[in-house]
Amino acid sequence: MPEGDTVWRTADRLHRALGGETITLSDFRFPQIATADLRGAVTTEVVSRGKHLLHRVDSGLTIHSHLKMEGQWRVERVADTASWLRRADLRAAVGTDTWSALGLRLGLLEIVPTSREDEVVGHLGPDVLGPDWDPGEAVRRLLASGTTIGAALLDQRVLAGVGTLWASESLFLERIGPWSAPAELDQGRVEALVARISRLMDASRHHAVQSSTGVRRRGEEHFVHARSGRPCRRCGNAIRVSMIGPPGRERTMFYCPTCQGGIAPGDDGRPQRPLGSSGGGRSTTYRRS
Repeated sequence: MPEGDTVWRTADRLHRALGGETITLSDFRFPQIATADLRGAVTTEVVSRGKHLLHRVDSGLTIHSHLKMEGQWRVERVADTASWLRRADLRAAVGTDTWSALGLRLGLLEIVPTSREDEVVGHLGPDVLGPDWDPGEAVRRLLASGTTIGAALLDQRVLAGVGTLWASESLFLERIGPWSAPAELDQGRVEALVARISRLMDASRHHAVQSSTGVRRRGEEHFVHARSGRPCRRCGNAIRVSMIGPPGRERTMFYCPTCQGGIAPGDDGRPQRPLGSSGGGRSTTYRRS
């Protein structure tokens, strides 16, 4: 699922293409809004709120979308739009005389009064990349979450925009075990974690390739994310992956048991092959010391 920095970049791209321009193409392919027609309205702004996109127009309406796992918004020149409109996975097309914004495989799409946006995004915690970002409030919510620190980071009601990538990378860099209880951590460590997340995501929103290592070459971008079965860049032992979160809402978490205080509660320690490797690939077993 795209994380807050990717969604921020999407909003920025849409705003640059559509902001201040009159809508001349309005095509929505979600049943609840299939008859909506926004032609003649002017886009006032497109902004992100965590992992949500809010496209506001001067008629007092907001196009609210969420990419979920596979969605995306593309921006294409009007001359190149016709073939995209014939795609079976197109869910929305909003365009001007110059540019078309094309929503593909969107997980959520609705139109709401701008004055009632709070009903769809008001439950979210402080947005790491938003104007409401409040690191102190984020720390307070993490400490009060009553769950593991990894699960709390992924809960959009605690802070908005963080997904498995930035949760895994920030916890590794701060040497915090994902299954640690926030209340058992020194507040200073939680503050450092929140500051780390903010720096990583703020730097990443300006680049197409997300990187925590500072390197954007393929295979060198991350410390632990999507690197299960491969050697830790810090200690050399095997990176592992396990599920985290409440039943029914589990998410993957990548971590180094050596650098982050031990193996996950639900991890049996059996060999884990590198993601994408074939059955004959080399694997490594984590051994408890």
